[in-house]
Amino acid sequence: MSPRVLILMGSDSDWEVMSEVRKALDELGIASEAHVSSAHRTPERTAGLAREAAGRGVEVIVCGAGAAAHLAGVVAAESELPVLGVPLASSDLQGLDALLATVQMPAGVPVGTLAIGKAGARNAGLLAARIIARGDAEVAARVRAQRARMTAEVEAKDAALQARLAAPQG
Repeated sequence: MSPRVLILMGSDSDWEVMSEVRKALDELGIASEAHVSSAHRTPERTAGLAREAAGRGVEVIVCGAGAAAHLAGVVAAESELPVLGVPLASSDLQGLDALLATVQMPAGVPVGTLAIGKAGARNAGLLAARIIARGDAEVAARVRAQRARMTAEVEAKDAALQARLAAPQG
């Protein structure tokens, strides 16, 4: 199965967070591949991965980088695919620098920016799935089922809380 989502990260130490993208995609049956490629240390490799992605069947690219992260912007400059950026908290600024570098793209170089860290990485995987679902009825059905499971979990938690609150105190 060809990968439909390309996951890029600036360092192998980013995998702890970026693996959340892969987990979300795996839950929805969407093939992905992941690579370490730096916008600054391996710019030719990064540009090549971005340029070749669509021709290999990739539909969305998710990039995670910390510090003054430029990975998502460099990839967006090299590809017409949707690019999602996950800022990582790998510097003394706890990810704020990565967030600002990822979200403040110049006009004409769009990057969808998610939250800092693991929640942002998971949401990047889910958003990539939703993008793919727009043109794939099977993925759309799996996305709807995942949302229904999430709803049922919240409703079950509320029912348990209501039962505890209704129980006599004392």
